[in-house]
Amino acid sequence: MSHRGILIWAAMLCSGATGLHAQAPTTVTTATVRGRVEVIGAAIGKTRHGAIPETVVWLTPITTMGAAGEATTATPGPQGSPAASPAQNPRLVQKNKSFEPHILVVPAGSMVEFPNRDPFFHNVFSLFEGKRFDLGLYEAGTSRMVRFDRPGISYIFCNIHPEMSAVIITIATPLYAISNADGQLSLADVPYGRYTLRVWSEGMGPENEQPLTREITIGENASSLGVIRVPEATGPRMAHKNKYGREYDEPTPNNSVYEQQH
Repeated sequence: MSHRGILIWAAMLCSGATGLHAQAPTTVTTATVRGRVEVIGAAIGKTRHGAIPETVVWLTPITTMGAAGEATTATPGPQGSPAASPAQNPRLVQKNKSFEPHILVVPAGSMVEFPNRDPFFHNVFSLFEGKRFDLGLYEAGTSRMVRFDRPGISYIFCNIHPEMSAVIITIATPLYAISNADGQLSLADVPYGRYTLRVWSEGMGPENEQPLTREITIGENASSLGVIRVPEATGPRMAHKNKYGREYDEPTPNNSVYEQQH
């Protein structure tokens, strides 16, 4: 390249850089989005069994095709998995023959830890489309890890104790909320735009693993999810079979392999 060509190329770079710096930052307008959970066919705030089922909602920005055929996002807000990784892997703890917490929401790609805090063996498994795995028998004080690599609903059980159940909801958006005891929901800092709203509730068992969905628009005069009606949760645990597709033995097998190790 000639000396004159080099000077022209350098001038073009400087001009481009100046133009970039001159652009004003984009302002994103956001809203706090609220909603209320009600049970289908029940009076406000009540069910036949008293409690409103714990419910999770999440918003995914809707993408459209641009003029050149490329995918563009109609919403200028957060996209994909939450940017910040937790300092510690999320945990689903086995304690007192139960999982804590009962409902866990994690970003797609998360490694979830399954520590055994009971003085006996557990065998954690999931045979549903969210994430299929079988951790096998593992003893008190030990732990296992599972990567939840794509969005979906995972129903978690123990092959030894039929009363144990939990749900892991894997999502690819930071915009989600879990209802409180009164059925109230609140999502802060939601950018204006169009979204797919997804809803999962405790009344939706493994036989209805797909969340309810609908499209919504968040804007200056549209920042409410309104009333979200969900099925009633009819029992203390989800009906399910063991990992072999058979009914559980009742009571829990009294076998030395499940007892506390000394």
